[in-house]
Amino acid sequence: MKITVNLYYTGQNGSARAFVKEMVESGVVDAIRNEDGNERYEYFFSADDPETVMLIDQWRDQAAIDAHHASWMMEKLTALREKYDLHMRVERFTPIENEAKDERFIRS
Repeated sequence: MKITVNLYYTGQNGSARAFVKEMVESGVVDAIRNEDGNERYEYFFSADDPETVMLIDQWRDQAAIDAHHASWMMEKLTALREKYDLHMRVERFTPIENEAKDERFIRS
């Protein structure tokens, strides 16, 4: 079952944006995107809170997430979170049944 996780990284004085920059420049983002089971790994910057960055992290299933968590990339990611003193909030989503109920509210 597909799993989507929204992670909100919050820091001070631009540290969350610096974290993203280093994640990209170090190649960790590309490595994660190329992992088996990764379907989306994308950062977004808040219009309301310049000190918070949101990551949409989507995986094929829990096994793919578990493999990711056991990888060298998590060690690097954790070290960078510590380096930039980021705090996190996490939301986890799975697909809902009968998604067609909402189709009339969505403009394609």
